[in-house]
Amino acid sequence: MPDMSASVSLALTHLVPLAKEVDENKVTPGVLGFIVFAAMALAVWALMKSMNRHMGKVEFKEPADQETESSGASDKDRASS
Repeated sequence: MPDMSASVSLALTHLVPLAKEVDENKVTPGVLGFIVFAAMALAVWALMKSMNRHMGKVEFKEPADQETESSGASDKDRASS
């Protein structure tokens, strides 16, 4: 496998002067940043809408107490005997 450190150092020597030309006070996310943010916002909105739809289908009924079920079964046993 060839040694890539020479090509990496050569690339860095060409990129370092370009990085010094950028004014740190004027750097903005740009159009790509807006597109990524908008895509993430749409994904969250779609997930929330789907969650609300699924939560609407859920029935929150509490199960009957164990005591009432067992007493109902014992009453039936008593009636049949």
